[in-house]
Amino acid sequence: MGMPIVVEVRDGDVPDAVFDWFGQVDETFSTFKEGSEISWLRRGELGLDDACPDVRDVLHRCRELRAETEGWFDVDAVGLDPSGYVKGWSVDRAAAILEGAGAHEYAINAGGDIRTRGRWRIGIQHPREPQAVAKVVEADDVCIATSGGYERGQHVLDPFTRAGSAGILSVTVTGPELGTADAYATAAFAMGQRGVIDWTARLRGYEALTILADGRVLATPGFPAASRAARS
Repeated sequence: MGMPIVVEVRDGDVPDAVFDWFGQVDETFSTFKEGSEISWLRRGELGLDDACPDVRDVLHRCRELRAETEGWFDVDAVGLDPSGYVKGWSVDRAAAILEGAGAHEYAINAGGDIRTRGRWRIGIQHPREPQAVAKVVEADDVCIATSGGYERGQHVLDPFTRAGSAGILSVTVTGPELGTADAYATAAFAMGQRGVIDWTARLRGYEALTILADGRVLATPGFPAASRAARS
């Protein structure tokens, strides 16, 4: 999937099925592998009706997310690329595999997007200082997705103008589903400073923490309480 994936289980071992699942997701949804179903769809060599159920379900949810984000999350704006949802969605499914195997306390970290069960302390990387932590959250059963220019530089673009995000360094979204939180974080980061604050304030069931380019850190009222202040 082009990123490190770390799985920690406190009350047992990690079943092989978890990493088999991530391998299957990569083979199916990779936009870099010519033989993936997403690549076939992008080239017009496969129709959506002939795609596997997972691909159809993911793209259906992405269409819903486009409406929920008022067009800011649009997988078609970049030539059919659902990666902004698939990463979190795949972790949600991996969590179900762990729970089916009897795990009660675990953490899955896929390139900085995290889903936990049980109580964990989670550090949100500072967008300007790779070795620094912007916030530390201590919470039970939480999903945390962050969008910013951490590893890949400016890769989230305004779907309407194709310009990079302005006035904002990162957006972190928490909520019950990592796939949705991932898409919301991507959409909010693309909005830039002018739109992100009002939009995240209206989210239902999800909370957000935004770090602006001038260093200000803004959070919605229900964002999990940080146990340690940011270092800037």
